[in-house]
Amino acid sequence: MSLFRNFFIMLSNNTYLNEVAKRVGPQMGANRVVAGNTIPQLIETIQYLNDNKISVTVDCLGEFVNSKEESLSAKAQILEIIEAIHSYDVKAHMSVKISQLGSEFDLDLAYKNMREILLKADECGNMHINIDTENYDSLQKIQYVIDKLKGEFNNVGTVVQPYLYEAENLIDKYPDLHLRIVKGTYKENESIAYQTKDQIDDNYIYIIKKRLLNAHNFTSIAKHDDKIINQIKQFMKENHIEKEQMEFQMLYGFRSELAQSIANEGYHFTVYVPYGDDWFAYFMRRLAERPQNLTLAFQEFAKPKVLQKVGLCISIMSIIGAPFILATKLFKK
Repeated sequence: MSLFRNFFIMLSNNTYLNEVAKRVGPQMGANRVVAGNTIPQLIETIQYLNDNKISVTVDCLGEFVNSKEESLSAKAQILEIIEAIHSYDVKAHMSVKISQLGSEFDLDLAYKNMREILLKADECGNMHINIDTENYDSLQKIQYVIDKLKGEFNNVGTVVQPYLYEAENLIDKYPDLHLRIVKGTYKENESIAYQTKDQIDDNYIYIIKKRLLNAHNFTSIAKHDDKIINQIKQFMKENHIEKEQMEFQMLYGFRSELAQSIANEGYHFTVYVPYGDDWFAYFMRRLAERPQNLTLAFQEFAKPKVLQKVGLCISIMSIIGAPFILATKLFKK
């Protein structure tokens, strides 16, 4: 399984594949996992989910930001989405990566950009802004930004990844922040992260239970595994934890029927909705995170008609088709 995971994480970090995928995404079925690349498309998706008792957190996709100009462009797009969410009065908030805002080359620039985003969100009904986690190397940068902002704003939160040994320290450090708990989708060394599915699942459940018992703010639980979701529901009942204290989250395009059934039970439910054309790295990490997504991906991305339509039959088959075939073989072993 680690070979499978490592393979798709490697693809997610390939800049050439990301650039090719930007150009051909719509033709290749990227709309199955991304809510378009225009504001009207995004708002339509949010309204549809809201009509089904589901809220949304919008991820404005973006990888490999290497200049101030690119970071300012990313910020401008995020501000535009915040304004649109407010103007259309839909139930949604934003998830933002500090790497999009310049943290890889200028951490203070990233902080200033994030502060401007929070000010706009505050103007727009005190909208929640979640600072997404990234790889382990970004963790200290995220905490630096969070620690500077949390005293000024009450609409900012972040993510804890229980595959990291440091996860328990983070929930202890931030009981007053709105936290999202998500397993983790990056490849990390065994010196800082659990490596097996059983280890990660065990720590995930431990972290969730500790957080729910000790939190002073809202908790978002991101998980697609119905067995673990049922364990959490049972734990909440046994410990008299109210549904108002938390929500479940899932990714847009995955396990929609399960998401709807949980929402129908009266739990708060939010779908993580990616937006934009920079979708490839995001989707490869989703495959690394959940092997069951491979079947859906192969069906959508390896259709001969799709490949012919974009005129990239040979290159796309080698870029995407061959990796899927290889990964399938690895997965069966």
